[in-house]
Amino acid sequence: MWSGPRNISTAMLRSWGNRADTFVCDEPLYAHYLVQTGIEHPGRDEVIASHETEWRKAIEWLTGPIPEGKSIFYQKHMAHHLLPTIDRDWLNELTHCFLIRDPAEMLTSLIAKWPQPTLADTGLEQQVELVRYVERSTGRTPPIVDARDVLEDPRGMLGKLCDAIGVEFSDSMLSWPSGRRDTDGIWAKHWYANVEKSTGFQRYQPKDEPVPAAYRELLDECQRLYEQLYVLRIR
Repeated sequence: MWSGPRNISTAMLRSWGNRADTFVCDEPLYAHYLVQTGIEHPGRDEVIASHETEWRKAIEWLTGPIPEGKSIFYQKHMAHHLLPTIDRDWLNELTHCFLIRDPAEMLTSLIAKWPQPTLADTGLEQQVELVRYVERSTGRTPPIVDARDVLEDPRGMLGKLCDAIGVEFSDSMLSWPSGRRDTDGIWAKHWYANVEKSTGFQRYQPKDEPVPAAYRELLDECQRLYEQLYVLRIR
């Protein structure tokens, strides 16, 4: 599942992680991304010390046997963690899905956590690149789900997502126990406070907070890319 930041990606991780047949992992390319970019994200040194920093080793694990004898391996990825220097051939061994969110809502949340973000920080360019890659490789558009659609109808949208990838839907995906998980990245303490309190998908609430004028150009760039994905989404 390729997402951008400040989406419902961790709630989606909880949803799939609550299935008895699924093993989940949390942003397995993040440590490599931090090493290569030098970006000073919260807890950077701890992330690098605690997680795999060599992309080849990470991908060997991601494309290897599913841990714990499970039948589904759900991988939560931030699209911008797939740096241009990382080989793409391994992508052909996985089934790809995409999670998107209205940039006007995403950016206000991102700015609060990461002031002065760039387009690359949103992952939208990378999501479009990956969708086109999958289309060329498979001859079809991969499943794309919008965060608002999921929050407005979790059962319906997750059911359609499962249908699209040939997995039987389970009611266990609609709720989960609160708290942190062993499968959460070490960065959870910096980013996951709300998700740790959750026991299911929160009902969609429109955000009234406008994107500050200083980010208008970035918002326009994000909107252009988002719309390319939005028209392809599962409805």
